[in-house]
Amino acid sequence: MRIIPAIDIIDGKCVRLSKGDYGTKKIYNENPLEVAKEFEAHGIQYLHLVDLDGAKSKHIVNHKVLEQIAAQTNLQIDFGGGLKTDDDLRIAFESGAKQITGGSIAVKDKETFIRWIESYGTEKIILGADAMDEKVAVSGWQEESQEELIPFILGYQEKGIEYVICTDISKDGMLEGPSFDLYRRILEKCHEIKLIASGGISTFDELPKLAKMGCEGTIIGKAIYENRISLKQLENYILAK
Repeated sequence: MRIIPAIDIIDGKCVRLSKGDYGTKKIYNENPLEVAKEFEAHGIQYLHLVDLDGAKSKHIVNHKVLEQIAAQTNLQIDFGGGLKTDDDLRIAFESGAKQITGGSIAVKDKETFIRWIESYGTEKIILGADAMDEKVAVSGWQEESQEELIPFILGYQEKGIEYVICTDISKDGMLEGPSFDLYRRILEKCHEIKLIASGGISTFDELPKLAKMGCEGTIIGKAIYENRISLKQLENYILAK
């Protein structure tokens, strides 16, 4: 299972929110590049970079941060937040993203998202399926759609999607543990999906459980920043694989 730390960006700074609420913003570092370099120094190869300003303003905003991290580390970056147009996507890839995550657009403009999958290939496009009460949430989690989570994922599997990041919003940033039952149901229903678990990771012991269930990756945010999981533990986990 891939270990994928998260860096969320507001105003060019590394922050975390709770349940996607911008009012709960906590700044952890003024310099995201510094954070990314520390991840890399501990053997981490992947990074989930989220443009929260972009998610709110519905277009890419913090691409300079992406560019800086991509140029000065070897991290494989998946980038999301506010990607709505072909131009946003072009900027993200030109700035160094290896993959992009499409969430709101996959609900609100399916035609464009399907075209991205066809144009860029399933290795480069990740479906962001973030949910509250198993309904897909959009617009930086400020809105709930009427899309049911598992049928939504299955529909995009038919269009070729392989990678899915699923966050249970009620767990995100709460350090109360991930949604094991939800991920189990997704993996039972959506065969061969490469599921990346996100939200609620709070202790190191949860990681082997997610791996055993069949998650392809897990995104870890606040647990790292609050020192619940050390980078040394993650380094040892990666080396032991």
